[in-house]
Parts: sequence; structure tokens; C-alpha cells
Amino acid sequence: MYDLIIVGGGAAGFFTAINAAEKNKNLKIAILDRGREVLQKVKVSGGGRCNVTHACFEPTQLVNYYPRGNRELLQPFQQFNPTHTIEWFESRGVRIKKEADGRMFPVSNSSQSIIDCFLDACRKNCIEIITNTRVESIEKQDGQWQLHTIGNRQYLAKKLMIATGSDTAVWKLLENLGVSLVSPVPSLFTFNIKDERIQDLMGISVENVVCQLSSAKNKILTTFSSNGAILITHWGLSGPAILKLSAWAARELRELNYDFEVIVNWLGKTDIEKIRQHLHQQIGNQPKKNVLANAEFGLSIRLWKSLCIASGIGEYQKWAETGKKHISRLVEQLTASRFSVNGKSTFKEEFVTAGGVELAEVDFEKFSLKKYPDIYMAGEVLNIDAVTGGFNFQAAWTGAWIAAQHL
Repeated sequence: MYDLIIVGGGAAGFFTAINAAEKNKNLKIAILDRGREVLQKVKVSGGGRCNVTHACFEPTQLVNYYPRGNRELLQPFQQFNPTHTIEWFESRGVRIKKEADGRMFPVSNSSQSIIDCFLDACRKNCIEIITNTRVESIEKQDGQWQLHTIGNRQYLAKKLMIATGSDTAVWKLLENLGVSLVSPVPSLFTFNIKDERIQDLMGISVENVVCQLSSAKNKILTTFSSNGAILITHWGLSGPAILKLSAWAARELRELNYDFEVIVNWLGKTDIEKIRQHLHQQIGNQPKKNVLANAEFGLSIRLWKSLCIASGIGEYQKWAETGKKHISRLVEQLTASRFSVNGKSTFKEEFVTAGGVELAEVDFEKFSLKKYPDIYMAGEVLNIDAVTGGFNFQAAWTGAWIAAQHL
């Protein structure tokens, strides 16, 4: 028998348990997890460094990084945002640093710092951690929640916190309680592309690219565009600009069965006419120079050469031999390269799902269910997800902290 049982031994679950215990030392709290080890997603996140949060401290700006849940998170972020996250960890001996792109990590560059912090706090607050325990049913009996687990064990609790992320087995248990859920689809994935222009360019990264989605029928999905760095990989295109697109258009791309086009402007927001003028000027300024051998606009020489070849420019062609037709084709390759996408690749360790408990079911003042006020929720079990960069963790910390205050 417990005052509070937390189902799910991940970021949101531990953060809830610790904050609730620190507010009320008399609470008897247990964390149940189906796996042999807890905090596995924390361990592998950020390449093993744990991208704790992001250096975006204004709630009205912070919510713009959440394709789903942005409206609901505005008020919660007023109460607990990245400023509070940093203070929370540093007050417990885990110093946090900011990187150039705004991502924030432990100074140790190790997710183990976060894990050790959580486990130490659990020991200090007598929070039980029970592993290898999969919940098979959730029922309300005599004002208490009964959890039946594998092995015919039964746990009783006055209140529950569900923090199981995208565990669809637990989603089914919630549906049995009459809770509405949004079906899961992948978010944060890279685009599988087979194209001669990039097949030998693995590892090349380009900053400040603009990307836009188009359906197979050439219908521009105008609401989905992004800018940022792009990375060419052996399976296609990745990097922040691509991952942002995959998050914002997660459901639409699933409906297209991941068969669509991405239009890449390698030069970002540079004016197209200025690009055209610059290329025409090279004909007069550098007539004897080999076009392929002298990259323009700061592009990698390998990428520049590939785009020139795709424009019909010969390997030994000089600027003086380059006419309007070649210039037009090159401008198009530089500013609107179309790539056919057929499939996706996900980061298995950092997999993020769009979907979960319907947000209309949740009282965001407490992060509890409207239908069952003594069931709380935080993290990816809710239909809330973000782009990459520490934002998904921040939503988990915020929801867990607010729930803990009320618990």
C-alpha cells in the first residue's frame, strides 16, 4: 500500500517522485518500471550526454518548439521553465552548461550525472524503485487504485502518476478506463533518399538551409517549412532542419506513407535574384576559371560540384562557356533542389512519438485527468512532443514538477 505509485521509471516519473517526496516527507512512494534498469532514455539521450533542456527562457517563445501541446504548455512554463530546471539540478550539485546552438548539458558531458542525481535523491527520500514489473491492469476499488502486475502481484495506491512514455500497452489500460488517446505516429526522424546528387557526400553539413515539403503530386505543403543545419548521411538527409520538418508534419507524412518530396534551398534565405546576378557576374569576372573547381557561396566543394553536374555543367567547363540556361539550372539546384523521399529512419534510442492521451482529457493546472483527478500524467504519455534540442525533456520536467506540487 502506497500513497503514490508512479508507473514508469523515466525522466518524468523520477522527477515527480523526488519533488513530491521533498514537499512531503511522509509520503510513501514507489516507482514501478517494466525494465531491468530505470532511466534508460535519459542514459542514451544527447549521445549519452543528456540534453537536459534548451536555453530558451521566455515561455511565449518556448512553446513555439512544440508541434503538439504548445497552447497547453504556456501557463505551465510560467511556473517551471528552463531557468527553474537549471536551478533545480545545480542546487543538487549537477552544473549545467550551454552550447552554441542553445542546447544545455551537464558540465560533466555525461548523462550518468543526471541518473546519479536522481538515484541519490530517491535514496535520501526513501522512494522505492521496483523493476521488472509490468502493470497488466488498473482498477479503482474502495477509493484506492489497484495495480495488478506480471507474476500476480498487486499494488495499492491512493494516487497514481502515469509516466510510461509511448508504451502502448499502458495506453490500452488507460483506454479501458475510458480515457481518449490519439494514435501514435513517429516524430523526429530522418528522410531516406537515394539520389546521385548526395550519394557520395556523407558527412557534409550545411548551415542555414531552408527546407519545404511537397507531396508526391507536387502539392506544396505550405505550412511545413523549416530552416537550420542539414546533414547528408549514407541514408539521405538529417540534421535539425529535417528533424523539425519531421516533427511538425509527423501526421501528414504518415498519411503519405513517407512517400513525398523535400525541396532544399542550400543557400537559405538569400535573395534568388542576387544569386542569379552573382553567377552571371562570374562569367565576366572569372571567365577562365573552371566552374566546378571553384565553389561559390561558401558551399563545400564536393556539394558545389555535385549541384553543378546536376545543372548540366561539364567537368572542365569554364565560366566563359556557361550560358543563361546553365545559370538558370544552377540557380534552381542551389535554391530548390527537389529530392524524392521514400521512407524514414529513426534514432531508436531517442525515439519520440506524436500521440498519447488526448489533451482535452487533462487538467493542466495539476497535470491530472479531468475524469480521474487522482491520476496524474507527464512526459510522452501525453499527446505532447517537441523538436530536437532538449525540449521534450523540458516538457517532462515541467509536467512532473507541477504534478508533484499537487500530489
